[in-house]
Amino acid sequence: MLVAVAAAAGIVVVWEVFVATRTGQVIEDYAYDGALTGRTRLWTVAEPVLGVVSVSFVVLGTLAAILVALVRRRWLLAVQALVLVGGANLTTQVLKKIVLERPVFDSEMWWTNSLPSGHTTVAASVSVALLLTVPRLARPWVALFGAGYTAATGISTLVGQWHRPSDVVAAVLVVLFWGALACALTTRDAQDPGPADDRPRKISAPKGSSSAWVLAILGVAGTGAAGVALWALQQTATVVDGSGQPFTSQTELVAYAGGAAGVVAATAVSFGLLLALRQTVARPRSTASRSGQV
Repeated sequence: MLVAVAAAAGIVVVWEVFVATRTGQVIEDYAYDGALTGRTRLWTVAEPVLGVVSVSFVVLGTLAAILVALVRRRWLLAVQALVLVGGANLTTQVLKKIVLERPVFDSEMWWTNSLPSGHTTVAASVSVALLLTVPRLARPWVALFGAGYTAATGISTLVGQWHRPSDVVAAVLVVLFWGALACALTTRDAQDPGPADDRPRKISAPKGSSSAWVLAILGVAGTGAAGVALWALQQTATVVDGSGQPFTSQTELVAYAGGAAGVVAATAVSFGLLLALRQTVARPRSTASRSGQV
């Protein structure tokens, strides 16, 4: 529940900093314009990634997660996966079109609110639905590939100038909120079969397990990307407020790279948290309660 609350607060903070202030909007405008650098070549990769996201993808991805849960005889878990995907995507649309607004400042042209990103929400929510429903041993790899696919989708929206970095980060936080909420409401039906173990468990996976390796990879990627993003943000902010170097052609490129790094950081940390939470709340049940489930 604390992770869910933190994710919700993060959405508000991202909007307040990068949408509700002139400085934040200008910083993201630089990142938006920086996407023109190398766009022709990058778009050949980004366009197919974005082309995957569609109504059919949402339906098929959600059905796949539900099917996995049903095959494993986890009826309530199938409902959780459906609620997660539906809730995350509905939340994104309500926030973007009804709740949040984009203030208009005299120094810039008018833009409609585009936070959070719908494409990123779709990619992340389907990935997390699968993370919830697959067996324990498969979860680390679903988390790793899901994080990679979500980050690729988010960065592709930057390449195509469909969204700004804050839009993508907010979308990831929306899915983190729903994923953490699902973990907080985990029922006995969603637990893994195994020997009884009532000892307190740490949030991290056992040393040497695939979960530990994946959490380490996501942690390193998230920390490194966050460092790059913060450096780029500081460099761009000094140009915007006039206290640092003057605007040059490199300013947009730095802001663009920082935005992409911010997307990677948010995605890696979010999927790492969800993997750790899911593995923890799904700790093995007693042998007597397996009932033939896998």
